[in-house]
Amino acid sequence: MKLNIALLAGDGIGPEVINEAVKVSDAIAKKFNHEITWTPALTGACAIDAVGVPYPDETHEICLAADAVLFGAIGHPKYDNDPTATVRPEQGLLLMRKKLGLFANVRPTFTFPSLIDNSPLKRERIEGTDLIFLRELTGGIYFGKKGRLDEGETAYDTCTYTRAEVKRLAKKGFELAMSRSKKLCCVDKANVMETSRLWRETVQAMEKDYPEVTVSYEFVDAVAMRLVQWPNSYDVLITENLFGDILTDEASVISGSMGLMPSASVGEHTSLYEPIHGSYPQATGLNIANPLATILSAAMMFEDAFGLKEEAEAIRAVVNSSLEQGIVTEDLVSKGNKAYKTSEVGDWIVANL
Repeated sequence: MKLNIALLAGDGIGPEVINEAVKVSDAIAKKFNHEITWTPALTGACAIDAVGVPYPDETHEICLAADAVLFGAIGHPKYDNDPTATVRPEQGLLLMRKKLGLFANVRPTFTFPSLIDNSPLKRERIEGTDLIFLRELTGGIYFGKKGRLDEGETAYDTCTYTRAEVKRLAKKGFELAMSRSKKLCCVDKANVMETSRLWRETVQAMEKDYPEVTVSYEFVDAVAMRLVQWPNSYDVLITENLFGDILTDEASVISGSMGLMPSASVGEHTSLYEPIHGSYPQATGLNIANPLATILSAAMMFEDAFGLKEEAEAIRAVVNSSLEQGIVTEDLVSKGNKAYKTSEVGDWIVANL
């Protein structure tokens, strides 16, 4: 099979972890007789530095023409530390999601048997955890009207959703639940927020179309608490943009490291696959960043974008072996054991494929 993939390394450790995912993907392509064409493109702070905008038109055209997008990370301290900056790397991420129609962020959270004690949570709390968040990506407070009043002394951000936006995300949630354990949780704040009441009534109206799915409705603050108490009680959760942003980062620590969890953003034109961690600027160029989340994102890409399940399982199996054998970067190393470099972990996975 010929695979045309847009490659957006981005900022910080993005290029380093993307490089390892490319090495692993090329090894899988060779093993299974596929041909990958990688098309690099700029986004984030590096794009601002080069052309003045964080998501250039040329990058958008490359993404539209691709079968899938493999993405690293966006963000740079010089923008984080300057609240007056009018052009910011993160604007590129929001614009990319909007222009590509990437309305559903698929964020799995699961545990690795060999790392179960790396989690800050007790073993008995997290064993068996295997849940997926579907976070709405192109609506809500991040895209609503915002501004300043009273000569800058008052600021506002508006949260807005349409029923159609809720319905298309919920539809994916119901479909995903049908393929798993037929449990769906709608996360909202319907006791306070009008947009949450729209979410709840829209999902309730869809229940009749999926009679096999058991649907629960929980307030976001209750879910935030239960995620660290009984995460294995959840299966598929759907929620709006801001709530999903916060809850998925909370869920990521269950596995023991943010450097382990992959994700996908799917929608109208193409799908994008990325690690859940950020650009980690403090580690840039040090060859210490964990590449496994990006490598596992590539595995998601093979399975979901191209239907190549055997290839994806081959990657996951070797990643599990690397964890079991302690071929890990410093964020996962046990006391007294060797910490491997980013490139060394990638090389080991390639060699063992």
